[in-house]
Formats: sequence, structure tokens, C-alpha cells
Amino acid sequence: MIDLKTPLLAIDVGRGTQDILVYEPGRSIENSIKLVLPSPTVVVAAQIREATRAGLPVYLEGFLMGGGANTGAIREHLAAGLPVYATPTAAATLHDDPERVRAMGIEIRTAPPGEDAARVRTTDYMEPELRKVLSLFCVAYPENVAIAVQDHGYSPHRSNRIHRFERMRERLDAGDWDLLSLAADPALPDMTRMQAALEQAPGALVADTGPAALIGALCDPRVRRMAGSGVTLVNAGNGHTLCFTLKGREIYGLFEHHTGALDPAKLQYYIRRLADGTLTSEEVFDDGGHGAAVRKPLPAGAVAVTGPNRLRLLPEAYQAAPFGDMMLSGCFGLARLWKEFRESEKPGD
Repeated sequence: MIDLKTPLLAIDVGRGTQDILVYEPGRSIENSIKLVLPSPTVVVAAQIREATRAGLPVYLEGFLMGGGANTGAIREHLAAGLPVYATPTAAATLHDDPERVRAMGIEIRTAPPGEDAARVRTTDYMEPELRKVLSLFCVAYPENVAIAVQDHGYSPHRSNRIHRFERMRERLDAGDWDLLSLAADPALPDMTRMQAALEQAPGALVADTGPAALIGALCDPRVRRMAGSGVTLVNAGNGHTLCFTLKGREIYGLFEHHTGALDPAKLQYYIRRLADGTLTSEEVFDDGGHGAAVRKPLPAGAVAVTGPNRLRLLPEAYQAAPFGDMMLSGCFGLARLWKEFRESEKPGD
């Protein structure tokens, strides 16, 4: 199902890990180079906490990146009475509105302070580090790169949860609710996290982590068969859980919530409501999630799940493992998107 013409580096950037596949034509997926490493936000958080222990100011420089552990470490650093400085692009990691960033106690500036601050690079694409790791094992760095990040989009003055889900709904409506319509190549201009990745890796394919993982899960032959008659497909990630009802490639409905707010009973409740077509976006949003969108009911009994929290949330569901490797679902989805968007023959080719 994944048969690319050229090598590809696929990087799925999550809240806890970054999962990496080096695809080489002619080599089986099972024997491909694969890495599961701490996510960039975890790495940046560790660097900030090291500065906190040393009593040093922190200067954030680089690009807009995902939040999570890094944001928590910044708040702890400030609570310890230590200053934090940030370039405008790095500051956007914390909020789209610079005034909200300043209100946290962070000084936005274009040059490092005169004092001996710890300089921390913000990025979702750790290219220098990845190049070094691969070179140590004599693995060539592919020219083609695909990156998945979760992007809420630019929304400085209202909930980015609402903005993210509105954008997803717009993509679905424009693409007749086809699964691949949730990926855009090139990325939408207001998807600022994706645009930051593209600035660092021009020509890369960038996509959202949730849809990428579920597209990758369909590389599992059993999941693909389930989808033929209708399946509820769940990606239980470290930060977010995304759920589709799907038949073939047509999405019947979806919802997205924060994984930490879910337990098995609540998730099963949402799945039932999604399948019977009664789940509302307001219900999910008011519960702290992102939202829901339902086109029509799909009362299918089959449920498949992927993602690092799959056993905690859905232990009885079919545990999707494309090519025998659940943690690489997002990377397999990126490879599938690369084939669809970059290598598919078009009229006149």
C-alpha cells in the first residue's frame, strides 16, 4: 500500500514523542529505520528546567512550535523568580496574542539580553539533531521530508479550539467528507505551526497529526476491511483523541477531545453518540474538548484504535498496528499522503 518512488523522512511530532520513519524504496517497511524519541516540547522543557536549576535566565529563540511540556517549564521558571525572554516567533508558541505572552511575565525582544541567559531553540523540526543521529549510523538524510504536527491555526482573540474545528469542518465540506480532505498540500496559510515547519523545511509535506495517524491505521489490513462496511476509528494520542466514523474513505462524523479528560466510559459514550448521529459540537466543547461534526449516522459495531493511550481508553477494541508498529501510524499516514499528493499520476503526466 505504501510504495514510494523516492526516499522519505516522515516525522510525526506528538506531545510526548516524535516518531520517525526513514523510508527507502526497495526496503521492507519492517526493516526500515525507525525512531521513537522525546518530542521537541519535551526536549525544550528539559533545557528550560536545567536553566531553572542553574538559576539562569532563559532566552527562547527559533520558531513557533507546539506547546505542552515546554509551556509548563516556562511557567515554573517564572514562578521561581527567574526571567524569560523570547523572540517574536518563539513567543508565538505560547499564544498568538503577544500581549497575552507579555502578561505571563515574558519580555519579547529580538536580541538576547546582556546577562548570561541560557539560549533555548524552539522548533518542531529538529533537523540538526536528526541529521547527526542518522549520520552516526551511516544513514543518508532523505531530501524529501513529511512532517505532522497538531495545528490550531492563528486565533489571537478567540478560542483556538473553535478555530481548529471550524477549519476541519471547512475542509470536510469542501472535500465531500473524503478522509484525505483533512490534509492540504500546501498547508493552509493560517496554520502557523505548519507554516513554521515549512519555513525550516521548504518543499516538505506537512499535515495534522490526528488525521495522519488514522490514515496510517488504514494500512492495517484488518482495519481496511472494517472500513469497507463501516468502522469507528480512534487515535488515542498523548495529548488529543480524534475519532472518526468511516466507511471506505467517507467520513460520516468525527469528534476531538483532550485525552487526559477521557476515561473508557466517557469515550464509549461519545463513540455511541457519534455513531447514532446525535453528538453535538457544543457538547464536546463544553466538556473541554475541541468539537464534533456529524454528517450522518453510521451504526457500525466495529471499533479500531491506535495511539499510545489505546489500551487505557479502549482495551476491548481492535488494536490497529499497521506493518506491526502502532507507534508509527502517523508516519505511515504521512507516507500515504506523500504518495497521494506528490507521486500520484495526474492528467497530462
